[in-house]
Amino acid sequence: MTTDETTYKYKLDFYYQSALIYLVTLIAYGGIKGNFLVQKFEYVFNDPLLYMIIFFVLMAFVTLGLNALRDRRLVLTPDAIIFRHRWAERRIEITEIEWMRIGRETGVRTGGRFQAIIFKVQNKRRLYRIRVGRYERERDLVHAMRAIATRVPGRKERTWRGRRIMDR
Repeated sequence: MTTDETTYKYKLDFYYQSALIYLVTLIAYGGIKGNFLVQKFEYVFNDPLLYMIIFFVLMAFVTLGLNALRDRRLVLTPDAIIFRHRWAERRIEITEIEWMRIGRETGVRTGGRFQAIIFKVQNKRRLYRIRVGRYERERDLVHAMRAIATRVPGRKERTWRGRRIMDR
């Protein structure tokens, strides 16, 4: 790893929060149902709603574990953007980027001035989308991507039959 690389780790805050909320819900539901409503705790295990809550708790912890195990990172070098995780990496050379846009995503109403960095690679139909809020050190990431964006052309204006199409 060279000193020119800057690594941004993927945040797991959402997964931690959802797992804890489901766990607290399970404990609260089991405690209230077992102590106040049924008077015997053994009848709580016959409740199908309890099994649904247990399913959500298990799925939340499995998802958290898999994302923690995957260990996703975004690495920026002077000549490439690298999407890296524990088992593989996808390298995109900056010279291959056809256009880049830094701004808000249409149709998404979350806070923050910069929500997404969208770019297109030459000879590929798929757009790459980096959601800035999902990585640590969001401001540094936007600043570094703006430095890369100065070396890449902007998005061309879309037209249809000679008329400009407005992005909504």
